[in-house]
Amino acid sequence: MRRYGKNPDEDDIPTRPNRKGNRPRTNIRPKHEDASEGMILTVDRGRLTCLVEDRVVMAMKARELGRKAAVVGDRVAIVGDLSGTKDTLARIVRIEPRTSVLRRTADDDDPYERVVVANADQLAIVTALADPEPRPRLIDRCLVAAYDGGLEPLLVLTKSDLAPPDKLLELYGDLDIPFVVTTREDFADGQAVDLIREQLNGKITAFVGHSGVGKTTLVNALVSQDRQRSTGHVNAVTGRGRHTTTSARAIPLPDSAGWVVDTPGVRSFGLHHVDPSRVIKAFPDLEPGTEGCPRACSHDEPDCALDQWVADGHADPARLYSLRRLLATHERHEGD
Repeated sequence: MRRYGKNPDEDDIPTRPNRKGNRPRTNIRPKHEDASEGMILTVDRGRLTCLVEDRVVMAMKARELGRKAAVVGDRVAIVGDLSGTKDTLARIVRIEPRTSVLRRTADDDDPYERVVVANADQLAIVTALADPEPRPRLIDRCLVAAYDGGLEPLLVLTKSDLAPPDKLLELYGDLDIPFVVTTREDFADGQAVDLIREQLNGKITAFVGHSGVGKTTLVNALVSQDRQRSTGHVNAVTGRGRHTTTSARAIPLPDSAGWVVDTPGVRSFGLHHVDPSRVIKAFPDLEPGTEGCPRACSHDEPDCALDQWVADGHADPARLYSLRRLLATHERHEGD
């Protein structure tokens, strides 16, 4: 043991060297006030493709962001080499507050929440009327996720030449959801693009749908890039096809201020993350009636004040039925 005498001073006591240099550690982070604004277009194994002004820049997340996820649609602050030239890499130093977020879990029992896309204005739910058969419970789950995340829903029904849309549209008539109905011929002659484009102009629209419904074919037609993604073969008997989109990607619409976000095909849409109390906000005609509800009301119990609200003529009974059907999807699997 080293001894320093009776009155050692600070020069006598050795200090442990800082192996990473002599600069002391600090919790103060740079503000990056000179950072440029960007939008994330794709995310691939830690590399993020961003649009900065008119350039596509490859970037990675700065260490100071920790585990905070950056997803397609995020508006970010970005520094470093923003030239967009090959083999350059910038840094994302800040993720701006999100205006909306589309989230899902693998299933209702999975607590791990996955953000699919941020800052989208609307969610286009693509479903075929036949081949494969429509899955209303999956549509309901997508609607709940849209309402919960602050996105406006849009129904896109394909293959109406194989089955009429009336029965499916009747299920959602009381929700006042805009819809577009297309046939296979509409895809062949370009009419499908004309039918849906006016619903997309000036908006960021996320497209979601299970395999084989024509989602990626529609996105390809919209962005006028037939080779943007390869479409998969759909089995004529089962209606099942292989998923052709493996990760979300934001693509600008030609001659428009709008964007489309093609998301991976879904086989399930878990709602473990959804707070049912937020779904009511999509029903402005019913929401005031919840003031008399008991605490933590599920809106489907004997003491729910919405029954009296509707009985008094403040809202259509069909609207309350639609709300309760959507909330019930939180307790069901989409294959029910």
